[in-house]
Amino acid sequence: MSKPTTEVGEERAQTGETFGVPWPDLNDGLTYTDTVRPSNAASTMIEFYSTKYKNSAPLQGWLQRIRNGQITVDGEVVKDPHTILRAGSELMYHRLPWKEPDAPYLLEILYEDDDLVAFNKPSGLQVLPGGLFQQRTVLTQLQWRECQGISTSLGLSTNPGAQQQHPVPVHRLGRGTSGILLCAKSKLAKSRLAAYFAEGTSVVGDNRKSNMDLGGVRRISKVYRALASGIIDKDEVIIKQPIGIMRYQGVANGLYVASSSGKPALSKVDVLERDIPGNCTLVQVEIQSGRPHQIRIHLSFIGHPLLGDPLYVTGGHPKCFNSESGENDFAQDGGYQRPINPVPGDCGYYLHAHHLVLHHPTMKKVIEIIAPLPHVLQTQKEASQEHCAQITGVASVS
Repeated sequence: MSKPTTEVGEERAQTGETFGVPWPDLNDGLTYTDTVRPSNAASTMIEFYSTKYKNSAPLQGWLQRIRNGQITVDGEVVKDPHTILRAGSELMYHRLPWKEPDAPYLLEILYEDDDLVAFNKPSGLQVLPGGLFQQRTVLTQLQWRECQGISTSLGLSTNPGAQQQHPVPVHRLGRGTSGILLCAKSKLAKSRLAAYFAEGTSVVGDNRKSNMDLGGVRRISKVYRALASGIIDKDEVIIKQPIGIMRYQGVANGLYVASSSGKPALSKVDVLERDIPGNCTLVQVEIQSGRPHQIRIHLSFIGHPLLGDPLYVTGGHPKCFNSESGENDFAQDGGYQRPINPVPGDCGYYLHAHHLVLHHPTMKKVIEIIAPLPHVLQTQKEASQEHCAQITGVASVS
């Protein structure tokens, strides 16, 4: 993407401002509602839940939940798993509150205007609810901030024509990945930003345009920093390996992996520094498409998984394939035990969304957003410059 003159938008939040509410010990639990369809009429309660929600818990786990009185039928608690269901009945399953794994809660504001806001997301914080993380997410912090009314502007646009709502993430960022998370604050911004990301992915599938020098075609550009294991010999690597899905224990919808039958994906890797003694390589990665876990998969595909990645190994596949839990292996709440094998949300690797340039979705300007680099992802020159700046700052204060 050619770099036009960058304008600084009207920022109503001070750059570097952080916000966040500490997580409570237990979350609020969850409630799932179903209406019995005619096709499910005459089924027993245990047949319904153990079949429709088999990825949530094994048979014995659902029996436990029913006998605990966690399910109601038309408002009445029913503890008999063999109760016959009737078409039109409303079922409600109440998942008991639980303690979610530790996660950071503070978010730094990098940029904000009436239509969008960009945060510096810390590693370890999930963006949207899923799995064990139903409360400890970026989305929850955004909702809480709006409800508390302490935001300078989040979701509270000063533009009378804006459609007000709390900010909504418009792209993926893995739990273990830190850096820029872009969120929309209006329906118009959300639809246009989503189109930007979709355009980039669709262009990758067009063989006539499948390169990283697309000029004005691209309206958004994302650049990451990463620490790859091993020494990458070439200064620049273009990776066009498709990404598909395979069945994997502990991941209900399947695991994304390198696959010849998958969807097109394109990454451009530039080597910044090679650490021979440490046997690792500091790289900059620009992605055109936005497949889940794309950088992790692509670097592992070429034989250089992210340093510390607990899941992906050379070839772009997981370390483990074997199932490690059985039908009778369930947790205290009846659900499956936390898988022994690594899963995509596990952290330990070094990947940071560092630089984003985009055409503003509603204004005729281009915005450049930068998330400060963690020390481990800085070049020696950058680390030296930061150190000198800190010394200068201390000296000026004293």
